[in-house]
Amino acid sequence: MQRLWYERSPIWLLILLLPLSLLFALVVACRRAAYRVGVFRSIRVPRPVIVTGNITVGGTGKTPLVIWLADLLQSKGRRVGIVLRGYGGESSEWPRQVLSQTPSSEVGDEAVLLATRTGAIVVAGPDRVAAALRAIELGADVVLTDDGLQHYRLARDCEIAVVDEYRGLGNGWLLPAGPLREPASRLRRVDLIATTRRSNQQPEHEATAPNRITVQASLQHAVSLTTHEVRPLESFRNATVHAVAGIGNPGAFFAALEQAGLRVDARPLPDHAVLTAADLAFADDAPVLMTEKDAVKCRGFADGRHWAVRLNTDIDAADTAKVSVLLERVLRSAAENR
Repeated sequence: MQRLWYERSPIWLLILLLPLSLLFALVVACRRAAYRVGVFRSIRVPRPVIVTGNITVGGTGKTPLVIWLADLLQSKGRRVGIVLRGYGGESSEWPRQVLSQTPSSEVGDEAVLLATRTGAIVVAGPDRVAAALRAIELGADVVLTDDGLQHYRLARDCEIAVVDEYRGLGNGWLLPAGPLREPASRLRRVDLIATTRRSNQQPEHEATAPNRITVQASLQHAVSLTTHEVRPLESFRNATVHAVAGIGNPGAFFAALEQAGLRVDARPLPDHAVLTAADLAFADDAPVLMTEKDAVKCRGFADGRHWAVRLNTDIDAADTAKVSVLLERVLRSAAENR
């Protein structure tokens, strides 16, 4: 479907899917209106809630931005609680607190990655309200969500939408003819739009508007899954490497490795794919590079060939200041209204 959404596609196929997209648009609009008029109730928890999400299907760089936001809030002395659905997790109880050693099979790969990278309170569960309340019980004084822009049951004090600069909004159509979960006009109602720019992309525009920032994403080094040795990506240039990615946009990962000068044997997998030792078994002893999200699923069977590639998120001083001003205003307003 992604080729249909992001590349030139036969017009007859788009026309065939148009009635389903119109039906989806009607459902989205009715659901939104139901929350607005009170047919469905949004529940406000006793701490400020900052929602980070997107209006498209697939990877936009949302989780790395959540990590950056958590680090920023913690640097200001905030006790951050991160809540997310726990997609792919098979826990018998929800909501579930997530620690770095929690099995990803129980709570999902993104939850374990967030717990490992941030040290924040992380709670996973399909019911975001229950997850947020659990995070607050555990000591969070601000709740940050990874995804959840469309989860209107959880009232929010701030919305941040993430958009991939290269892919944009695709063909601009709603599901299933296009990648949109909500109409493009939804972006006009968020507090901040974060545009993710890959290191191998040429800037198309600068984020000069008060409610826009640019997130520069780049791959710089890899960490051994067994010894925790850190190596720059340039050190892998001497031979072909196997690259595994079970993320929303695996092509971006492979392209970034190639941009770093690596010869890549690309092995894309579905987003949140369950990895086994067989998925990482190759006939040679070449290094196997994977995303951090995939790496948390391989701890039990990794060997010396396996490396997690760290994604570096860089936001310049001017845009960091924009975010800081927004967060301070949101947190102050939330405190005054509670």
